Amino acid sequence: MKVLFAAAEGSPFMKTGGLADVISALPKALLESGIDVRVIMPKYKSIPESYSSSMRFIKAIEVPVGWRQVYCGLFELMHEGVMFYFLDSEYYFGARDTAYGHYDDGERFAFLDRAILEALPHVAFQPDIIHSHDWHTGMVAPLLDKHYRHDPFYRDIRTVYTIHNLQFQGVFPYEILGDLLGLDHEAFHPERLEYQGGVSFMKGGIVYSDRVTTVSQTYADEIRTSYYGEGLDGTLRWLGGRLSGIVNGIDEQSYNPATDPHLYLRYSSDIAKKQSNKTELQRVLGLEQNKDIPLIGMVTRLTDQKGMDLVSHVLQEILDEDQVQFAILGSGDPKYEGFLLDKAYHHPKKLAVQVRFDERLARQIYAASDLFLMPSRFEPCGLSQLLALRYGSIPVVRETGGLVDTVQAYDEYAGTGNGFSFTNYNAHDMLHTIRYALSFYGTPVWKDLVQQAMSADYSWGQSAAKYKELYDEIVGARTSVSTAGDSVE
Repeated sequence: MKVLFAAAEGSPFMKTGGLADVISALPKALLESGIDVRVIMPKYKSIPESYSSSMRFIKAIEVPVGWRQVYCGLFELMHEGVMFYFLDSEYYFGARDTAYGHYDDGERFAFLDRAILEALPHVAFQPDIIHSHDWHTGMVAPLLDKHYRHDPFYRDIRTVYTIHNLQFQGVFPYEILGDLLGLDHEAFHPERLEYQGGVSFMKGGIVYSDRVTTVSQTYADEIRTSYYGEGLDGTLRWLGGRLSGIVNGIDEQSYNPATDPHLYLRYSSDIAKKQSNKTELQRVLGLEQNKDIPLIGMVTRLTDQKGMDLVSHVLQEILDEDQVQFAILGSGDPKYEGFLLDKAYHHPKKLAVQVRFDERLARQIYAASDLFLMPSRFEPCGLSQLLALRYGSIPVVRETGGLVDTVQAYDEYAGTGNGFSFTNYNAHDMLHTIRYALSFYGTPVWKDLVQQAMSADYSWGQSAAKYKELYDEIVGARTSVSTAGDSVE
């Protein structure tokens, strides 16, 4: 079976968030299951020179963008056993330092989605399935159906679309429909691409793909409700059994405390060595050096989605605890950045805040912290809680999305569970749960929790098996699912 992953980013070439980690790790796991998986993405200016200089030029093609024909260079690079194809456009990607947030993102990703389809005959890869990820490649399925199905090369290609975060939908003005995508007014309909008066790339992927997945089963259930559905809950309910959730994994070779070069001291299940990481991080961050003080870690975007309003509401009460420290790494909303920096200034021995992203420091926080806080308002899957467990940092999470599917609340009577959780989006419920978790610190229970967390399987193997099952089902059926004329009601 041949599968093409289409995405806007992928590690180590371009990374803005967890999507890049998925695009890096999942294909490797699928290759091990016997699937020929390849990845196609933009050739950004900021790709490290060590990779860009090793790419092989295939050929130059022209891509239709509305009424224009636009140059696109095709490159390839084998990385860790996976073939990556890169689409080169100096105007759309080569002259930009960042992946998103540009005034012409609608045009840039309209070009990308059309270029993905145009490139296939020229890279000598005819996939059984194109698996698109998030809004940036949402128009691949509509364009395939409207412009390419008449061609025998494309006729039997099936489509899968994965929602990594429904909040970001890629909605652009109506004019993009004809001017850039070459689609007629018929597609501008509430049952197709229209969304609140604009054209939604995300909705295009959802409506036109053969199957839709998201990154946890709980999130798949949540986004069918109006609270989590971001205005697309009706469309998602209409999908019925075509929508499913498959939880993400992590790259256990890269994220391995026994071999991680970023740590002060590598360790497996030896808690003493883990505590040495803590005391060294305490020294570096200016916290009181004491291995017996429990350290709470956060590596996060400083936004409401990540529960920072809850944290800010009770942070002083947490810091008032006799024995507790906090290490926070992240950036985001200026009001939270300023609030946290001010608190750290007044509590330098108990709270350390780094307003930036640093991969090395992130891993050091996973390794050093005793608890890892993720009080998210919503969380499609979440990777941080899996990384924390891998490094023996016990998660404290709100029960939502992938956090429900991966963190089981500790039951002190049965001795089961791998973390602590609270249900209501409430700051004092979170505070109570933190205090409850801290009550076990330093007891035999804690050692058991850490060892249980570190010994579990968080790899992509189980997820890859479920994707393979989904692909087999789609390719085995080989039946075209026409969605454009069905009702969303």
